[in-house]
Amino acid sequence: MLVSPITYGPKDRTGMLTSINTASFKPAPLGVDPTSILAVIPALNEARHIETCIRSLMQGSPLLRLVPLTVADGGSTDETQAIVKRLTAEFPNLRLIENPKRLQSAAMNLAAGAHSGPQTRWLVRCDAHSVYPQNFILHVAEALQRTGAASVVIPMDAVGETCFEKGNAWVVDTLLGSGGSAHRGGRKSHYVDHGHHAGFDISWFRKVGGYDETFSHNEDAEYDHRLGAAGGKVWMDADIRIEYVPRGSIRALARQYFNYGKGRARNLRKHNRQLKPRQAVPIFALVGSVGGLLAGISFLPALALPIGYLSILAGASLAIAVQRRSVCGLFAGVAAGTMHMAWAAGFIWESVSANR
Repeated sequence: MLVSPITYGPKDRTGMLTSINTASFKPAPLGVDPTSILAVIPALNEARHIETCIRSLMQGSPLLRLVPLTVADGGSTDETQAIVKRLTAEFPNLRLIENPKRLQSAAMNLAAGAHSGPQTRWLVRCDAHSVYPQNFILHVAEALQRTGAASVVIPMDAVGETCFEKGNAWVVDTLLGSGGSAHRGGRKSHYVDHGHHAGFDISWFRKVGGYDETFSHNEDAEYDHRLGAAGGKVWMDADIRIEYVPRGSIRALARQYFNYGKGRARNLRKHNRQLKPRQAVPIFALVGSVGGLLAGISFLPALALPIGYLSILAGASLAIAVQRRSVCGLFAGVAAGTMHMAWAAGFIWESVSANR
């Protein structure tokens, strides 16, 4: 069931992909009823990525044209809605719905509720920032059907277009970038506690109440905790992979990971759980670096803490630049440091705010 990556054609003047090479497409899995699937793309101001995402999802078997594909838009102010409306002429199975609550969690709940049909068995979640391999939707549904899992998660392979995105992509799937998360570049199919959501048995999704819409981030991990407590199993299928374009600036990346940190703190507090050791590392890095800088004013050896941390980031940048033979690799340490510091700051901010 291995799905090979899509090969893309030229880009237009705006940088958007204009074609997708279908020569390497593999056949869709057998025995999957396309009308039993609902595929959903939560979106908000995704004009840069939405068309490429939709076209990649529709490449492959003609059966894909029978799968209801819904873009749940949270009130985009760019050209996202106009692009989706234009594409409905080419893809009659594509529809655009309004997501007044704006959040991804609300988008999935809305689609799984009012916008799913009586025959719907499988719910497939798609990310507007991702580029999907051929027949992705059908392969996810087949994995759910074959394993009997309550949900299927998949590995993400980060790719970049700009120099910062490339440096970000090259480090995020490493131990330094993601701390060894199974769904970040993982190569083994197995049952896991959590991963990047791709598909759900919709009966399980409804049974546990869907996503918690009070979570703007980390709603997937919060869902997986409730699912596991209810007896549902999560299968990571390493043969179904997606390419993901990470944030393209320090500011956007910091905002994303600050919110991730806040979401993780809320999740742990809601379920009375503790941080895993790998999740605590960024907090130690932030506290140690800031504490070392402050203490270094009167005790110079304390500066070893921030200097040591910066040395690790610099070493990673140089190693990745050499390995990739690109100066863009020098952004890897900057991206990793931004992720660490922002995530830790968000976690601490949420933890302190909750105790006020």
